[in-house]
Amino acid sequence: MTARIIFDLDGTLIDSAPDIQNIANASLTKIGVAPISLEETHSFIGKGIQNFIARAREARDIPDKYQKLILEDMTARYETAVELTVMYPGVLEALTALSQSHRLGICTNKLHRPATSVLKHLKISQFFQTVWGGDNPLARKPDPAPLQAAFKDLGTGLRIFVGDSEIDAETAQRAEVPFILFTQGYRHNPIDQIPHDMAFDKFSDLVAKIEVILAQS
Repeated sequence: MTARIIFDLDGTLIDSAPDIQNIANASLTKIGVAPISLEETHSFIGKGIQNFIARAREARDIPDKYQKLILEDMTARYETAVELTVMYPGVLEALTALSQSHRLGICTNKLHRPATSVLKHLKISQFFQTVWGGDNPLARKPDPAPLQAAFKDLGTGLRIFVGDSEIDAETAQRAEVPFILFTQGYRHNPIDQIPHDMAFDKFSDLVAKIEVILAQS
């Protein structure tokens, strides 16, 4: 059976937090604000760049009037912020195996151009037939609209969403699709508090998890 498998990006396929921290701190330095830590960066990721900046401003008591300035500065740096980003171990092998039988796509709250840029930099863009970013014309996750649109782009077949966060879990629930949780990403809560159909902590186990869902369908 052929499945349509959509992946989240940051915290699921790639660890991009060091690059995001780097460009955020470059933007904050321009306005004389103390940098954010990697731990803070992890906690701010998930709902898109606008929310990320709002969380950073709140943490550093930065007035609202700086939101647009920081957004413009971070966005200008974002597309080329790829040098510190890495794939999680086993991602390349899993994508290679899954692409033999299934159609793959991306649904992320990361802006589209930075998302496609990092996929190309890591040489994995060829695996994905569709990429939906957080600046799409529909909505951002957890609204299910971009996820549903990504599935539509992939034609027919069982739908499966793979992500790492509470946002991804809610998106899957609202789209009424099976959700596979990657437990080593940017989640904030214990695994048992995040709704999921399957969970995995290393990508060498993902193909088997998907086969189980296919067998149950």
